[in-house]
Amino acid sequence: MMKIRVNNKEIETGASYLLQLSQQLELPQTGIAVAINNRIVPRAEWEHFVLNENDELIIIKAVCGG
Repeated sequence: MMKIRVNNKEIETGASYLLQLSQQLELPQTGIAVAINNRIVPRAEWEHFVLNENDELIIIKAVCGG
C-alpha cells in the first residue's frame, strides 16, 4: 500500500499502475483527463504508467452546459 493524493485528498492504494487506480476509483471510461505531478497522462499510457508514493493526481471531468 502507498499514499497518493487525488484532487487534494490523501488516499491509500495498492494499485501499481494508473489503469488499476482508475478502476479502483471507478472512474468513467470517457470524459475525464488525469494529470500526475502536473503532467497530463494520455489514456493510452494508463496501462503502463507506474504510480509512486506521494504522487499528486488531478482528475478533471468534462462538463457540458451553457
